[in-house]
Amino acid sequence: MEVDREQLISVARKALGMAIAPLSGYLVGAALLTAQGKIYSGCNIENASLSLSLCAERVALLKALSEGEKEFKAIAIVSSGLPLCPPCGACRQMLYEFAPHIEVIMTNPKGRVISTKIEELLPLPFDH
Repeated sequence: MEVDREQLISVARKALGMAIAPLSGYLVGAALLTAQGKIYSGCNIENASLSLSLCAERVALLKALSEGEKEFKAIAIVSSGLPLCPPCGACRQMLYEFAPHIEVIMTNPKGRVISTKIEELLPLPFDH
């Protein structure tokens, strides 16, 4: 199954519109593609106690996992800022654990797109 990057980015952009970021103002959306072709979206959700905030990538991943999904092909991440938005360390670790070969597609509002594999973003993961 080929990854339709444009569709995945489009879903991530739509999820970005649902982001709740009253503290940072930095909005992020993500779209996670399963091996069966289903897409789960997520947005960042901030909380006054910042440690309880969740990133868009983890929201999408947790939604998919809670629905029984186990195999993932790609995740697209879009942000409201001009730099690309790579996954944070916690998201990299979780993505690696549940999808060690996932393609990570990052884009910004100007349309710049970079694609890489999670193992390139997290070369020394905490592994069991």
